[in-house]
Amino acid sequence: MADCGHHLEDDFICVLSLLYSGEARVKTEVQAGPLYRVLGSPLYITCSVSGFRSENTDKHFEFRMTKPSNPDFEIQIISSHEDTFGYSSHLTRVRKNEIALKRLSPNSVRFEIKSLQKTDEGEYECTAVNLEGVYDGEYSDKTVVKVIEDSLSVSSSASTPLSLNEGEALTLTCLASSSTIQHTHLSVAWYLHKDGQEDAQPIISLNRDFTLSPGQGFERRYQAGLIRLDKWGEASYSLKMAEVEPSDQGRIYCQAQEWIQDPDGSWYIIIQKNAEEMTLTVKATVEISAQPAALQEGQELMLSCNINTQDVEKRFFSVAWLKGSVELARIGPTGVLTVAPEYSVRQKNGELRAARSGNRDYRLILKPVRTEDQGEYICTVWPQERGQDDTFIEGEPKDSSPQRVSVSATGVSKLTVKMQQAVNVAEGGGLHLFCKVDGVQGQLSVTWQLKSTPTAPFTEIISISQEGVTEIAEEFVSRKVKVMRPTTDNFTLALDEVTLSDSGVYQCAVSERKPNSKTHNQAQTTTVTVTSIDTLMGVSLSSRKTRVTVGEKLELMCRVKGPHMPVTVTWSVQREAKTPDTILTLSPDGTISWSADQNHYQLRVESRKTEVMYYLLVIGTSHREGGSYQCNVSVLLKNVHKELKASNQLDVSPIPALTTNMNTDITITCSIVKKTSESSLYSITWLHEENAGNKTIVSLDRNSIVTESQVDLRQRISMRRSKGPTFELIIRQARISDKGLYTCKVGEWLQDPRGEWYLLSTVSKSTVLTITEPENNLSVSKKDTAMNISRNQDFTFPCNINKQSSNESKFQVTWFWQKEIETKQRPIFTVYRNSILQHRFGENVRLRYDHPDPSQFSLTFLNPGPDNSGLYFCEVEEWLPSLSRGWRKVAVEKSGHFNVSVRTEGRHVLTHLVISLRKNSSSSLWAESVPMNNKPSGDD
Repeated sequence: MADCGHHLEDDFICVLSLLYSGEARVKTEVQAGPLYRVLGSPLYITCSVSGFRSENTDKHFEFRMTKPSNPDFEIQIISSHEDTFGYSSHLTRVRKNEIALKRLSPNSVRFEIKSLQKTDEGEYECTAVNLEGVYDGEYSDKTVVKVIEDSLSVSSSASTPLSLNEGEALTLTCLASSSTIQHTHLSVAWYLHKDGQEDAQPIISLNRDFTLSPGQGFERRYQAGLIRLDKWGEASYSLKMAEVEPSDQGRIYCQAQEWIQDPDGSWYIIIQKNAEEMTLTVKATVEISAQPAALQEGQELMLSCNINTQDVEKRFFSVAWLKGSVELARIGPTGVLTVAPEYSVRQKNGELRAARSGNRDYRLILKPVRTEDQGEYICTVWPQERGQDDTFIEGEPKDSSPQRVSVSATGVSKLTVKMQQAVNVAEGGGLHLFCKVDGVQGQLSVTWQLKSTPTAPFTEIISISQEGVTEIAEEFVSRKVKVMRPTTDNFTLALDEVTLSDSGVYQCAVSERKPNSKTHNQAQTTTVTVTSIDTLMGVSLSSRKTRVTVGEKLELMCRVKGPHMPVTVTWSVQREAKTPDTILTLSPDGTISWSADQNHYQLRVESRKTEVMYYLLVIGTSHREGGSYQCNVSVLLKNVHKELKASNQLDVSPIPALTTNMNTDITITCSIVKKTSESSLYSITWLHEENAGNKTIVSLDRNSIVTESQVDLRQRISMRRSKGPTFELIIRQARISDKGLYTCKVGEWLQDPRGEWYLLSTVSKSTVLTITEPENNLSVSKKDTAMNISRNQDFTFPCNINKQSSNESKFQVTWFWQKEIETKQRPIFTVYRNSILQHRFGENVRLRYDHPDPSQFSLTFLNPGPDNSGLYFCEVEEWLPSLSRGWRKVAVEKSGHFNVSVRTEGRHVLTHLVISLRKNSSSSLWAESVPMNNKPSGDD
């Protein structure tokens, strides 16, 4: 807009408008301080920025600091776009990666100091580098860092190695304390670091909020009270394990963490320390060992069984050796050996011997060992109590851990077996395990086996003989299981509809038999985990509409996420407090069982990559279709329907609709159908919701006194009360802006025995009002005109409105100029609907604006020159009053074109901006009648 200051003469009038100003766009944030961190510990400060136009482009950040001793001296530390940004005091640490800036996202970074020094204390500032050229917002933020001394002390009562027998008790004590001035919390945990494992595992921990949590694998003993963590006094934490197990063997230590709460409410570990480790050895009650564990057929295999318990020399035991679930031999409490029938021949031939070799030691010897002796062996021990009649009473058995024995044939065999690694499968899905056999020289037989728990033996699932005969184990006869052999050396186990109990270790055992040669055996295992379908499935219910009016269609979307599998989907609706009514059930084969009226609903299914969408279309929604909708998903497992997931409930409350034409009177009623007492009083508030949200139209208290109303609506809107009571809202001469959602909120008031009134409850009812809009009747003259005028000859552009939509219409008129056909159309003058004028042509142009009639506008050029030649036209906007927004634009029309050519002859006159105003009798257009500080709003 042109500058209208001292350049104008006194008799010129200029109307100015204020420039738009809004809220800051860019905002930079770091963690609120002060941040207390321990000397020598790491420091992390996250910095993020929002509001830049390019959200997905990496932003650059700079970090600076000031020290408490010199707060006015700013020290540059590190920048994401300039390697030499830091001062020498920090640049060396940056180059050694002791100070770093890690990018978290295009709009955030993390500032890191690996080890804090005392000189790092101070105020840190993060700056987002602005590359847009225009500043609009906050580009930096600060936080304070306090570096405190390390005062955490952790020590343990025992650091020397300790050896215990299985079942004995263990007690360890840890001392942990801190003298930090700041308010901090301590957490203490005991850890077990097993040999061969990279990470230690928590046994039990006391969190900073004094909550006890057992570690993974220790929950059972914690629940049984066999593992405890007790705090004594201010700094003593004791670990008590009532009965140690062989799995407890390893290095045990305690760890203390000191926590502080940052100003943002989050807790942060400022320091953590470990006490000295204590090495624990646990001797199992029953141990088994094999010498050797890997041997060739024909050699000697010795299986030793050792009993570790107190007073073993004074007690009696029975000891048995088992291969898988098959018992080989047993030595009774008096030393008598019994051998299983399948091994009796080998005992008679001297190939199997067993004896007690000491108070604790028992030995079984197999010689010569055979290839079928390969497998897992365990020892089982029963304590025996001798009664008064010299009979023995058998106690609870105790098993050793499994001992694997490998026996290879003496003949040269190239047989190898390969399986895929660990397999995960969803419950109800299909399991396919592949067994690849290489180096085949003879006939193969394959047996698939399963070990469901670590201590359970392998049990057979299915086998295929060398002749191709398939045999299914009794436990799996009713299951969908088979072995496929796509090629001679590939075997596939297929098990459909797996359950959680199918998890475990699967083994593919292969036997090869060659003519005139011994049988060679090889096996390979893999772990299968069956994941519960409950954890994989997700069901949610939603609708694109936030509300629905009576008679409208409503589409509900049931989104089922998870693995694709045959499921049954049931739609139901619950009305009031009744039992949910089933609408329909969709079976996996696509069959629909209708329980509700099929004419009121439609169903469609859409399958996507990771989800399936089930759409329920409610046709012609009425109050009968109102209620809480829900979709349920179930799956058929082992011929039993398992309920998987139920979606959220989605409330549908159809709203009555009322349709009327403009300029008619409307009555919206709100009736009380049930009341608590005949003496009740009622307060009522009428609300109107259009695009701009809820607005109160009128509000009456229980005494029918108006407490709130819209001043500009008082002439058109009134309220009436009749018997019932019934409250009526009356809108006269309805406008388009009156459309929207109307809600009456009624409060029921009762009087207590002391005479005081209190609000018992509030209920509301809504109605959607639709106003039929009139057709767009705005019409502007479209006639094209050509003008060929002399220099300094005035010319006028009329802009006349032939027809308008409403008598309440206001108009905004803008004239445009286009110098040549190829150039851009340029606005030169605007008169707004509130009579504000805006001149945009420049200083050296004199204009006269005329508005003699409400539908006639004209703009006259005074003393034009050749530079004013070109194509001119006007654009008219029609505006109507709006209840919620003040005014709204309803139509836009353009006039025909004026092609003006100004000849060069004639004298040149220096022109100035002149805006003359003529007022008619109907409305004033003088600037004094319009506030000078009113720039057209966004709605204008």
